[in-house]
Amino acid sequence: MKKSLLALAVLAAVAGSAQAQSNVTIYGVLDMALQNESNGATSKGQGSITSVDSGVQSGSRLGFKGSEDLGGGLKAIFKLEMGVNADTGSSAQGGLAFGRAAWVGLAGDFGTVKLGRQNKPMFDAVDSIDPFSTGIIGGTAGQSTSATGLGNLFFATNPRSNNTINYSTNNISGFAGSVAYTFGEQAGDSSKLRGIGLSGGYAAGPLSAVIAYHSDNDANAVAIKHTFVGATYDFSIVKAALSYGKVTSDNNLVDYKLWSLGGTVPVSDVAAIVGSYTRVTNNLVSSDQTGGQLGLGYTYSLSKRTNVYTSISRISNDKNSNIGGLAYANGATERLVNVGVRHLF
Repeated sequence: MKKSLLALAVLAAVAGSAQAQSNVTIYGVLDMALQNESNGATSKGQGSITSVDSGVQSGSRLGFKGSEDLGGGLKAIFKLEMGVNADTGSSAQGGLAFGRAAWVGLAGDFGTVKLGRQNKPMFDAVDSIDPFSTGIIGGTAGQSTSATGLGNLFFATNPRSNNTINYSTNNISGFAGSVAYTFGEQAGDSSKLRGIGLSGGYAAGPLSAVIAYHSDNDANAVAIKHTFVGATYDFSIVKAALSYGKVTSDNNLVDYKLWSLGGTVPVSDVAAIVGSYTRVTNNLVSSDQTGGQLGLGYTYSLSKRTNVYTSISRISNDKNSNIGGLAYANGATERLVNVGVRHLF
């Protein structure tokens, strides 16, 4: 009996020690909205749709993240995050079990190294500048996780990558950087499906600025290249955002640029008005090649974890333009209106 009590005491001590050195957090987002979209089609049954969609302000998700103290300032870290189409209960990101993130790494005085599926440095750069945080506006009603803000007009490739190793520096007097390499894992040619990305940023006081570059190779080793630079400045009465991006491909089948101006106006401690205008130019055609997206939104926090929101966005295209591929055809006008609720847990 005494031996059993002693063994239980030892196990309890070990468990307590392990608990003190490591932790796991379960978290998530549930975001649902009622949306109406008109994509400019004139044929009956094609021009307008009303739907209940998931992931409009933020992608609905369920995640697990944690760390273990290894001593000497070194930590093991991990993240598993699955996207959820809350309107249907299905998995997002094409049905992947952990389509938003699946990585493990080490963090310490040297910075952070992560291996697995994760955001590209380019995505984090765009997300940090977009007043809508790559959500709420710019999407297609009837598709879960349907609004992607500035990202929908900018990215020509997936903003996440598999088989990736990423190194990020710690914050050094406001400066931080990240570099990522994606292994194509194709026998005989390491350049196929390979990806290379990097970003650098500075944040201090009211100013935040970032520059990023990413190159993705397709199955034929043809590269699509993204370049982005942006900054925000908080004037207290408005947090202004300005950005510029360019996307090209080595085979000259992709060539466009964009610039965006936006801002967030806090109207109280719990409410804000958000707006932006983005202009995209298709350099593959010589005339009537631009389109513009105007977006306006409002968010209101009911608590620290729950808020309601609404937005309206409109894309106007020149005759040879269809930015983001959202309108029914070149030259058409696309409009998206939504009202929703988001809960963080």
